[in-house]
Amino acid sequence: MDCERPAEDHGTRQNGGAGEGGEAAGAESEGDRERSREPRVNISLVGGTPLLWRAGDIRRVREEDGVVGALVGSLARQPRQNVRLGRPLEILQEEASLLLERGRAAVQHTHNQEDEESHVKAVEAYQSRLEHSYEEQCVLALEDKKAVLQRVMNAKQNDHTCDEGTEQAMRERLSSLQKGFTLPRSAMAVQLCTARAGFGHCPEEAAFLAADWPMPRDERSETRFRVYRDLRGRGFYLTAAGKFGGDYLVYPGDPLRFHAHFIALCLSMVEQLPLCDVLAVARLGSNVKKTVLLCSPRDSGVEGEVVYSSLQWSGMV
Repeated sequence: MDCERPAEDHGTRQNGGAGEGGEAAGAESEGDRERSREPRVNISLVGGTPLLWRAGDIRRVREEDGVVGALVGSLARQPRQNVRLGRPLEILQEEASLLLERGRAAVQHTHNQEDEESHVKAVEAYQSRLEHSYEEQCVLALEDKKAVLQRVMNAKQNDHTCDEGTEQAMRERLSSLQKGFTLPRSAMAVQLCTARAGFGHCPEEAAFLAADWPMPRDERSETRFRVYRDLRGRGFYLTAAGKFGGDYLVYPGDPLRFHAHFIALCLSMVEQLPLCDVLAVARLGSNVKKTVLLCSPRDSGVEGEVVYSSLQWSGMV
């Protein structure tokens, strides 16, 4: 197993000469000022999970900020499949935190009195539509059952196999069905509103769920965020890497065009990692043809100072 530390050289190559660095910094500052004047994207929270609903926001953050995320919504015309998914886009906590830090996003968790009143009215209108739909479905279900009984009676009369007693019983059943039929609420067909965000939470619940967001960062969360911010600053794209045993999959460009080159594992400078875990993650990276990066932010607190150690499995000695 080989271990390398390519981060410092890579950063040196990126900086270049002083003049080039100044020009690049000036260009970046102008770009940041232009971006700050643009309307911010809206991040919605459901159970503390940041979501993007608007297609324009999803496109902007991917093209301009490198936010990839994962689509988790069903398609309006194909809601019963999970091969292709649609909006909303679920993004990582680190992605949302970086967007907020850069002033590129705003969290939707403020509710004034007018919003609450309009929400209550919308819910009442929705409940009224549900009740009207239930009444219509009751009528249709009754007509359907009556049609079935009527077909059975007609079929027996045409075959001359229906005596007077059987016919009278069927007529009584039809009459009782007319008087006492009720459609169970559980059998009611309900339209799922997948084209827009509906009534996921009442205003009080939404405010409660969003009150503590961004989530308070412990040492682990702070380490992940600093690594994410540093890698994004170097131009890499990142996605979750839970099934690869790491924290992030690191792409040299947009994941639609490139395969991941690295599996990033975020560790603090003082955290101890058992040797068996190091061997396991190195062998896993080798099997999937990716290099494992051990990413450790320095304790100095200076932004961008993250130490990277690359692991590659070279076989047993």
